[in-house]
Amino acid sequence: MEKKKRMSPGPSTKVVPMKMDATFFFEKAVQSLDRYHYDKALKYFRRAAEFEPENPVNHCNLAGLLSEMGNYEESNRILQHVLDQIDPAMTECYFYMANNFANMENYESAEHAIIHYLENDPTGQFLEESEEMMELLSFELDRPTKLTTIKSREGLFEHDKARSMLEEGRFSEAVRLLEKMIKKHPDFMAARNNLALAYYYMGHFDKSVQMIRQVLEMEPGNLHALCNLAIFYQHFGDRDSLSGLLEVLRKTYPFHQDHVFKLATTMGILSEHDKAYRLFKRLLKTGEAGLDPCLFHYTAVAAYNTDRSEEAERQWKQAEKFDPGSEIPKFYLNLLKRSRSEATKPSVNYHYHLPFEEQFRGLERGADGLPEHLKRDPLVRSSFFWALRHGDTDTKLQVIQAFGLIADEEVKDALLEFIVQEEEDDYLKKIAIFVLRSIGVKEPLNAFLEGRKTTVAPSPYSSSLPLWDRKWQAVMETALKQMARRYDMVQQYDLQTLWVEYLTRVFPHVPKITKAEAWAAALEYLTAKMHRRPITYQDAADRYGVSVATVSKNAKQIDTVCGIKEKMDAIFQKFPGMEPHKP
Repeated sequence: MEKKKRMSPGPSTKVVPMKMDATFFFEKAVQSLDRYHYDKALKYFRRAAEFEPENPVNHCNLAGLLSEMGNYEESNRILQHVLDQIDPAMTECYFYMANNFANMENYESAEHAIIHYLENDPTGQFLEESEEMMELLSFELDRPTKLTTIKSREGLFEHDKARSMLEEGRFSEAVRLLEKMIKKHPDFMAARNNLALAYYYMGHFDKSVQMIRQVLEMEPGNLHALCNLAIFYQHFGDRDSLSGLLEVLRKTYPFHQDHVFKLATTMGILSEHDKAYRLFKRLLKTGEAGLDPCLFHYTAVAAYNTDRSEEAERQWKQAEKFDPGSEIPKFYLNLLKRSRSEATKPSVNYHYHLPFEEQFRGLERGADGLPEHLKRDPLVRSSFFWALRHGDTDTKLQVIQAFGLIADEEVKDALLEFIVQEEEDDYLKKIAIFVLRSIGVKEPLNAFLEGRKTTVAPSPYSSSLPLWDRKWQAVMETALKQMARRYDMVQQYDLQTLWVEYLTRVFPHVPKITKAEAWAAALEYLTAKMHRRPITYQDAADRYGVSVATVSKNAKQIDTVCGIKEKMDAIFQKFPGMEPHKP
């Protein structure tokens, strides 16, 4: 039987097919735009639209590029096609068409398009730009425009007020206002996005994500919602969800300046520094964002994080030029200089302020430690809210003390909510109550202490004392007044607690108090010892104008009754972060 002959196999080859789809051509278009090759970008955008003719974003990208190239008529033809054939709800197309008509000096058509946009767009995405255009059109047409109503302006005043509250760190007030707004205007996407941010700043993460998902259910392509959701995913460590969303954001090429800025800052936060750098540079090149030192800083940080050291130095010098009185650019220029000789580069944050560790050094020195601008900084305030909900005990303790320095309605709301939480430490809640009293809250307080709900009376005395003598109050007030600028809130609280405990234990055999300063000096001396702060009997005696012997006698009497060493050990065992650092 004759054997069958087989062909010998040739050399093995692997061919990787190139996927020529809309995404491929979109990415090629973006690359060409980054290199300012507009003709190539135009060709690729056309191909993307051909591959996905029902995707309005592809057509809008094409129309936007045509407009930038001065081909306004073809741009408008494509935008009209989107409205007529693909998605009539894309009201922003009317805004783009109005710009094209104005550039062609066809002011009547521009007016018609901008009125249609304002009367039908529910979000007001381009409201500010539209108002500027209306002024131009009124001047060119020599008459008032025919606009009768602005759909998106319903609730706009309240929304602007809520945004101001967020910028000022007044989160709980903003939440209350925004929640009312979306009940009245459920399709107000900007209000929903800001409400999600307010929830996030306050540490209500579940609520923030729920609100963002509602926005995306109603408007799947909402860029602000997508950016916020990506940041939330990163915060929660949800890498799988973040990965898919990042792919979408990497391929997004917004045309509107507000969207470019939002995407740029988001990509920076997500450590997509190269994408952030290209977007920030685009804002600087177009000049649309103005000469804002923050923008120079953002660009510098993105450059720094992508090893563009010379570019980072140029941008921080620009920030210094336009913000000459600020320490921020100087700090980062010095950091950049040091980083060139260090093996590991220090991390740099996109936020335009000094690192927190630089700013909080003063906080450890007493009640004047928190700078005024930090009290108003929404980023700082949001970090405080987050830490009070999700930090460790030492961090929560520091936040409660910082709240005592801020002392506004926002702080009051946060602490009132904190003291009713069952899972929080009783000592922390008692410190919070002390802070509430110190900032002027006089009414009885609802709290959860010692495993049960209770009402805390305005006076500091314990339930074991049938009365509270005004001389006892005078001792405590004298000590706290002296200590206010030199001791933190925890130490002041411990002094008050020590005094009340002493009186409770010796009652009814309370020593006769003839001079409040004598007992106040003893209380400060013991409180300083409890917290391992340097002090002598002489120091305390001089401060309060009493004799060393009197201070010593009263301090030893209180110590014998209350056991200061045991209290000191208990404090540092529960809060090791309070332990002074030894040289």
